[in-house]
Amino acid sequence: MSDAETNDLSSKYVLKTVGFDARFPNQNQTRNCFQNYTDYFKCVAAKGEDYAPCMQFKRAYHSLCPNEWIGKWDDQRESGTFPASLEP
Repeated sequence: MSDAETNDLSSKYVLKTVGFDARFPNQNQTRNCFQNYTDYFKCVAAKGEDYAPCMQFKRAYHSLCPNEWIGKWDDQRESGTFPASLEP
């Protein structure tokens, strides 16, 4: 890959990760992942999908959670068997 191609790609994509959350100080981020997932859908239920602050939760769970978990939880939400309340 040439330098021009590398510069072009770096201008298209910005990689970010989730910042420190004092509620989850340990290395294991499983609960952080789940909490951000549920917080996103609670926020959307309360404020609607167009409410910009909800996107922080979505970015966080997409960064922290394995795709398989997200897919499983989405399926559970659709079938009504998700193990947590998503009411605001």
